[in-house]
Amino acid sequence: MSWQSRRSFLNITAGLAASPLIGTSRGWSGANDRIRVAVMGMGGRGGHLMTLSAKTRNIEVAAICDPDESRMRQWAASLEALTNRRPRTEADIRKVLDDDTVDALIIASCNHWHAPAAIFACQAGKHVYVEKPVSHNVFEGRQLVAAAKKYGRVVQAGTQNRSSARIWKATKLLHEGVVGDVYMARWLITGHRESIGFQHSEPPPAGLHWDLWLGPAPEQPFHPNLVHYNWHWFWDFGNGEMGNNGTHYMDVARWGLGRGLPAKIHSIGGRFGYDDQGETPNTQTATFEYPDGSILVGEIRGVFTGEQPGWYFYGSRGSMQILPGGQFHVYWDANKSPDPVRSWSEEMDRGVDPDTVGDAGHLNNFYAAVRASDSSLLRAHISEAHVSNSMCLLANISYRTGRKLHLDVEAETVVGDPEAEGLLRRAYRKPFVVPEKI
Repeated sequence: MSWQSRRSFLNITAGLAASPLIGTSRGWSGANDRIRVAVMGMGGRGGHLMTLSAKTRNIEVAAICDPDESRMRQWAASLEALTNRRPRTEADIRKVLDDDTVDALIIASCNHWHAPAAIFACQAGKHVYVEKPVSHNVFEGRQLVAAAKKYGRVVQAGTQNRSSARIWKATKLLHEGVVGDVYMARWLITGHRESIGFQHSEPPPAGLHWDLWLGPAPEQPFHPNLVHYNWHWFWDFGNGEMGNNGTHYMDVARWGLGRGLPAKIHSIGGRFGYDDQGETPNTQTATFEYPDGSILVGEIRGVFTGEQPGWYFYGSRGSMQILPGGQFHVYWDANKSPDPVRSWSEEMDRGVDPDTVGDAGHLNNFYAAVRASDSSLLRAHISEAHVSNSMCLLANISYRTGRKLHLDVEAETVVGDPEAEGLLRRAYRKPFVVPEKI
């Protein structure tokens, strides 16, 4: 894949800033232009990113890391079959970060490990690609932004909608005023989640390093509802659907609206339709209010619904709907059909190099920025992702406290609510501690 093939993406997104969409090879001094990466978290997502990286020119997957040895064996065998090279396998990420020959770390672990691992990687001199959400709480997200800056590391967030040609085009039109002044953005997730039932504590299965899986989270016994997916629905490890798919939706909504952190946040919801062990809501609505009067609304429907998911933007002259695949339509009047000139069509997809869009394009953008030693090339810079992620985390804090939050935007803290302020961070289990000072 030619790094310069990324220029074809500019034909679709003419008028956008060029720097997030194209990378060069200047500044990289790796042997034979090769980047050696490690992948942390060998579930389906980590395995997918591992495979994409292994298929990319001059990228070597040197190591994989997971506290579950059976998953490491499975993906190590898969990589060996693909590349004829077996990667190093390590259960402990600290041992991987001690390897000076590893240039970058891809993080696709459980949420509670995302920011600690990314911060430790920056301190070890590694560049980082971290899946969403970029942090489990606001404090550690802020510390990750600081670590990327202090150590001069390239840190990309796995918010892949930033590498969608269709969504780039839609947001460009919004920013150009296609529907006038945008005063409201709304997103909706409709994805049915089954009951997870109840599981009792038991000894961890053979090959699972439970202490490493817990990492920075509080000490507690193993139960089968945690490994390997339903941890999403427990506050110690996950952030519910708001911090799961909600981070993707929040990021696009905020991008299109063109706003940062809000002044006020309020969220309500519940876990409806069944009685199970999960702690997080499966139905949730959050509102975000800005000083200029603009509004962002996010909604999660985890039980059956007939509504259509996607994004909706409302302006002074019309509205825009963006569907999950990136198709979009502009409506000038509620009683009229979409304007064909201002709607997505298959014509837009012609000539787009697949190496510049989607998961592959997002990874290639990261690798291009690493080679150029230039974080400004990133489409999902950690400082931008931190804002979108924090809004999801603040929505959860409002839900958990049952109160509207008032935010000091500059300090990224809650005003006049000690309980809510306390939920901006966590107590870390030693030795997996996010430092107070970066």
